[in-house]
Amino acid sequence: MKAAVFHEFGGPEKLVFQDMPDPEIGPGEVLVRVRACALNHLDIWVRKGLRGKDTPLPHILGSDISGSVERVGDSSPNIKLGDTTVISPGISCGTCEACLSGRDNFCRSYQIIGGYQEHGGYAELVKVPRENVLPMPQNLKFEEAAAVPLVFLTAWHMLVSRASIRPGETVLVIGAGSGVGSAAIQIAKLHGGRVIATAGGEEKIRKATDLGADDTIDHSKDDILDNVKSLTSNKGVDIVIEHVGTATWEKSLKSLAPGGRMVTCGATTGSEGLTDIRYVFAKQLSILGSYMGSKSELVELLRFFEQGKLKPVVDRVMPLEEAAEAHRIMEERKQFGKIVLSPPFSL
Repeated sequence: MKAAVFHEFGGPEKLVFQDMPDPEIGPGEVLVRVRACALNHLDIWVRKGLRGKDTPLPHILGSDISGSVERVGDSSPNIKLGDTTVISPGISCGTCEACLSGRDNFCRSYQIIGGYQEHGGYAELVKVPRENVLPMPQNLKFEEAAAVPLVFLTAWHMLVSRASIRPGETVLVIGAGSGVGSAAIQIAKLHGGRVIATAGGEEKIRKATDLGADDTIDHSKDDILDNVKSLTSNKGVDIVIEHVGTATWEKSLKSLAPGGRMVTCGATTGSEGLTDIRYVFAKQLSILGSYMGSKSELVELLRFFEQGKLKPVVDRVMPLEEAAEAHRIMEERKQFGKIVLSPPFSL
């Protein structure tokens, strides 16, 4: 099969397009022919080797995958050859207390397809556990379906499971042009929230508004905290969706109203944030960590795509052989929503 692979850690240029052995599947596994695979910031972190040498090389990235069932390792009444599928990106043991209680993203052996250990979808073929093979909403194209799993699952877990969003609450979404940001706007509106979204530049501001943001802040020229105060009559917001880290952490925290919740799922600009603890306890704030989401949450949110109440946000579709250039675009934050790679056969 053809794949975009890196053999050593480093910049986008380390991604090379080459032949790789077809994956071999065993019992309980499914071989999927990849029709589309979307990029995530996780891909950048893995490619750079930010966790050291625990990623086996060469490695194939790609966590957000849609495709069709090519082969099944053993009989399964729910999976047939040719079925179109969107892949649930999280792999867990399936037998621990967390997995059995429907919280598989809390499993101690949790891994992400295309992450630090498991080969992913920057290829023509990928093998996955059969429990990760979910029916693809029939109203979506492959490129659209690939733009859904990781970011919408993450945003859903942040807003619904961790922050317990309630109708009428005000949500500040940092970085609306990111995958998580564009998903969070829609999920917050779905649950009756008021959304203030930040983005860099007029075009991204317009797109955030088109997705449903009630108010916007151009963080390339305007101060986030000052604008939040102005837009909320100095009250602040109930929830902040934070995934940027060092560059925005302090102002995100100070944007909260008394009793507010800040949910964080990432740190794309750095992992250290200044926190005045007195501010946290005096205003009774909550800082909540959030990591991915469970398979049951993904199944639930996919219904909203089937109903047309949520929609994927695809910035562009690029050939798989241009994976390195796709990484450069994402690192320079030139996209709004998801960049999707398309393997050779589906061009």
